[in-house]
Amino acid sequence: MSLIVAIGAQNAYVLRQGLRREHVGVIVAICTASDAVLIAAGIGGLGALVRRWPHAVAAVAGVGGVFLICYGLRAALRALRRPDALNPRSEGAGAGSLGGAVLACLALTWLNPHVYLDTVLLLGSAGNSYGSGRWFFAAGAATGSALWFGVLGFGARRLARFFARPRAWSLLDGVIAVTMTVLGTAMLTRA
Repeated sequence: MSLIVAIGAQNAYVLRQGLRREHVGVIVAICTASDAVLIAAGIGGLGALVRRWPHAVAAVAGVGGVFLICYGLRAALRALRRPDALNPRSEGAGAGSLGGAVLACLALTWLNPHVYLDTVLLLGSAGNSYGSGRWFFAAGAATGSALWFGVLGFGARRLARFFARPRAWSLLDGVIAVTMTVLGTAMLTRA
Protein backbone atom coordinates (compact mmCIF):
# COMPACT_ATOMS: atom_id res chain seq x y z
CA MET A 1 0.00 0.00 0.00
CA SER A 2 2.88 2.41 0.65
CA LEU A 3 3.80 2.32 -3.03
CA ILE A 4 0.19 2.65 -4.20
CA VAL A 5 -0.76 5.43 -1.77
CA ALA A 6 2.34 7.56 -2.47
CA ILE A 7 1.20 10.96 -3.70
CA GLY A 8 1.95 11.41 -7.35
CA ALA A 9 0.44 12.55 -10.60
CA GLN A 10 -2.15 9.78 -10.84
CA ASN A 11 -3.40 10.15 -7.25
CA ALA A 12 -3.61 13.94 -7.56
CA TYR A 13 -5.71 13.53 -10.70
CA VAL A 14 -8.06 11.01 -9.07
CA LEU A 15 -8.49 13.35 -6.08
CA ARG A 16 -9.28 16.32 -8.31
CA GLN A 17 -11.80 14.33 -10.35
CA GLY A 18 -13.38 13.05 -7.14
CA LEU A 19 -13.68 16.54 -5.74
CA ARG A 20 -15.27 17.73 -8.95
CA ARG A 21 -17.48 14.61 -9.04
CA GLU A 22 -16.57 14.23 -12.66
CA HIS A 23 -16.39 10.76 -14.25
CA VAL A 24 -15.19 9.31 -10.93
CA GLY A 25 -16.32 5.73 -11.56
CA VAL A 26 -14.57 5.57 -14.93
CA ILE A 27 -11.37 7.15 -13.58
CA VAL A 28 -11.29 4.81 -10.57
CA ALA A 29 -11.91 1.81 -12.86
CA ILE A 30 -9.11 2.82 -15.24
CA CYS A 31 -6.62 3.32 -12.42
CA THR A 32 -7.62 0.07 -10.73
CA ALA A 33 -7.47 -1.98 -13.93
CA SER A 34 -4.16 -0.38 -14.95
CA ASP A 35 -2.60 -1.16 -11.58
CA ALA A 36 -3.84 -4.76 -11.75
CA VAL A 37 -2.27 -5.18 -15.20
CA LEU A 38 1.00 -3.59 -14.10
CA ILE A 39 1.14 -5.63 -10.88
CA ALA A 40 0.53 -8.84 -12.83
CA ALA A 41 3.21 -7.81 -15.32
CA GLY A 42 5.68 -7.21 -12.50
CA ILE A 43 4.92 -10.56 -10.87
CA GLY A 44 5.07 -12.19 -14.30
CA GLY A 45 8.59 -10.92 -14.93
CA LEU A 46 8.24 -7.70 -16.94
CA GLY A 47 10.55 -5.99 -14.45
CA ALA A 48 13.51 -8.01 -15.76
CA LEU A 49 12.63 -6.98 -19.31
CA VAL A 50 12.38 -3.31 -18.34
CA ARG A 51 15.82 -3.50 -16.70
CA ARG A 52 17.26 -4.87 -19.97
CA TRP A 53 15.87 -1.97 -22.07
CA PRO A 54 16.71 1.21 -20.18
CA HIS A 55 16.33 3.25 -23.39
CA ALA A 56 12.63 2.40 -23.52
CA VAL A 57 12.20 3.62 -19.95
CA ALA A 58 14.12 6.80 -20.82
CA ALA A 59 11.83 7.44 -23.82
CA VAL A 60 8.72 6.98 -21.68
CA ALA A 61 10.27 9.27 -19.06
CA GLY A 62 10.83 11.97 -21.67
CA VAL A 63 7.30 11.86 -23.03
CA GLY A 64 5.84 11.55 -19.54
CA GLY A 65 7.95 14.45 -18.28
CA VAL A 66 6.72 16.77 -21.03
CA PHE A 67 3.12 15.69 -20.39
CA LEU A 68 3.40 16.29 -16.63
CA ILE A 69 4.95 19.73 -17.11
CA CYS A 70 2.13 20.71 -19.51
CA TYR A 71 -0.45 19.37 -17.05
CA GLY A 72 1.28 21.29 -14.25
CA LEU A 73 1.18 24.50 -16.26
CA ARG A 74 -2.54 24.05 -16.89
CA ALA A 75 -3.09 23.56 -13.14
CA ALA A 76 -1.01 26.68 -12.44
CA LEU A 77 -3.18 28.70 -14.82
CA ARG A 78 -6.31 27.43 -13.06
CA ALA A 79 -4.80 28.36 -9.69
CA LEU A 80 -4.00 31.89 -10.86
CA ARG A 81 -7.49 32.63 -12.17
CA ARG A 82 -9.80 34.84 -10.19
CA PRO A 83 -11.16 32.80 -7.24
CA ASP A 84 -14.78 33.04 -8.45
CA ALA A 85 -13.71 31.39 -11.74
CA LEU A 86 -12.88 28.24 -9.76
CA ASN A 87 -16.35 27.82 -8.32
CA PRO A 88 -16.81 24.04 -8.03
CA ARG A 89 -20.43 24.35 -9.14
CA SER A 90 -19.51 26.00 -12.42
CA GLU A 91 -16.61 23.63 -13.05
CA GLY A 92 -18.21 20.61 -11.46
CA ALA A 93 -19.83 17.51 -12.84
CA GLY A 94 -20.30 17.60 -16.55
CA ALA A 95 -17.83 20.46 -17.16
CA GLY A 96 -15.22 18.22 -18.80
CA SER A 97 -15.66 15.60 -21.46
CA LEU A 98 -15.45 11.92 -20.63
CA GLY A 99 -12.98 11.42 -23.48
CA GLY A 100 -10.68 14.14 -22.18
CA ALA A 101 -10.83 12.74 -18.65
CA VAL A 102 -10.05 9.22 -19.89
CA LEU A 103 -7.14 10.39 -22.05
CA ALA A 104 -5.66 12.41 -19.18
CA CYS A 105 -6.03 9.47 -16.82
CA LEU A 106 -4.43 7.04 -19.28
CA ALA A 107 -1.54 9.43 -19.92
CA LEU A 108 -0.97 10.06 -16.20
CA THR A 109 -0.95 6.32 -15.66
CA TRP A 110 0.86 4.81 -18.64
CA LEU A 111 3.31 7.64 -19.48
CA ASN A 112 4.54 7.88 -15.91
CA PRO A 113 7.82 6.01 -15.33
CA HIS A 114 7.21 6.13 -11.58
CA VAL A 115 4.26 3.80 -12.15
CA TYR A 116 6.60 1.29 -13.78
CA LEU A 117 9.23 1.64 -11.08
CA ASP A 118 6.77 1.36 -8.19
CA THR A 119 4.26 -1.09 -9.58
CA VAL A 120 6.23 -3.28 -11.98
CA LEU A 121 9.71 -3.30 -10.51
CA LEU A 122 9.22 -2.81 -6.77
CA LEU A 123 5.90 -4.62 -6.31
CA GLY A 124 7.05 -7.27 -8.78
CA SER A 125 10.26 -7.83 -6.83
CA ALA A 126 8.42 -7.88 -3.50
CA GLY A 127 5.80 -10.28 -4.83
CA ASN A 128 8.32 -12.62 -6.38
CA SER A 129 10.03 -12.97 -3.00
CA TYR A 130 6.96 -14.97 -1.91
CA GLY A 131 7.77 -17.76 -4.36
CA SER A 132 4.69 -19.85 -5.08
CA GLY A 133 2.54 -17.38 -3.12
CA ARG A 134 3.46 -14.49 -5.42
CA TRP A 135 0.07 -14.49 -7.14
CA PHE A 136 -1.66 -14.18 -3.76
CA PHE A 137 0.57 -11.16 -3.15
CA ALA A 138 -0.46 -9.80 -6.57
CA ALA A 139 -4.14 -10.29 -5.74
CA GLY A 140 -3.67 -8.51 -2.41
CA ALA A 141 -1.80 -5.62 -4.04
CA ALA A 142 -4.47 -5.28 -6.74
CA THR A 143 -7.19 -5.34 -4.08
CA GLY A 144 -5.33 -2.70 -2.07
CA SER A 145 -5.07 -0.57 -5.21
CA ALA A 146 -8.81 -0.89 -5.90
CA LEU A 147 -9.61 0.09 -2.32
CA TRP A 148 -7.26 3.07 -2.41
CA PHE A 149 -8.55 4.48 -5.70
CA GLY A 150 -12.14 3.93 -4.58
CA VAL A 151 -11.57 5.74 -1.29
CA LEU A 152 -9.60 8.53 -2.97
CA GLY A 153 -12.06 9.10 -5.80
CA PHE A 154 -15.38 8.59 -4.04
CA GLY A 155 -14.18 9.66 -0.59
CA ALA A 156 -13.15 13.05 -1.94
CA ARG A 157 -16.82 14.01 -1.61
CA ARG A 158 -16.26 14.19 2.15
CA LEU A 159 -14.01 17.16 1.47
CA ALA A 160 -16.70 18.93 -0.55
CA ARG A 161 -17.48 21.43 2.23
CA PHE A 162 -13.87 22.56 2.34
CA PHE A 163 -13.66 22.73 -1.45
CA ALA A 164 -16.91 24.70 -1.69
CA ARG A 165 -14.62 27.69 -1.15
CA PRO A 166 -13.02 28.80 -4.43
CA ARG A 167 -9.70 29.57 -2.69
CA ALA A 168 -9.44 25.91 -1.71
CA TRP A 169 -9.59 25.01 -5.41
CA SER A 170 -6.80 27.52 -6.06
CA LEU A 171 -4.73 25.89 -3.33
CA LEU A 172 -5.37 22.38 -4.68
CA ASP A 173 -4.51 23.43 -8.23
CA GLY A 174 -1.38 25.13 -6.90
CA VAL A 175 -0.26 21.94 -5.14
CA ILE A 176 -1.06 19.90 -8.26
CA ALA A 177 0.88 22.39 -10.42
CA VAL A 178 3.98 22.16 -8.23
CA THR A 179 3.74 18.36 -7.92
CA MET A 180 3.31 17.78 -11.66
CA THR A 181 6.02 20.27 -12.64
CA VAL A 182 8.56 18.86 -10.17
CA LEU A 183 7.82 15.27 -11.22
CA GLY A 184 7.93 16.19 -14.91
CA THR A 185 11.21 18.05 -14.54
CA ALA A 186 12.72 15.15 -12.60
CA MET A 187 11.61 12.73 -15.33
CA LEU A 188 13.11 14.88 -18.09
CA THR A 189 16.34 15.22 -16.16
CA ARG A 190 16.62 11.44 -15.80
CA ALA A 191 15.60 10.81 -19.42
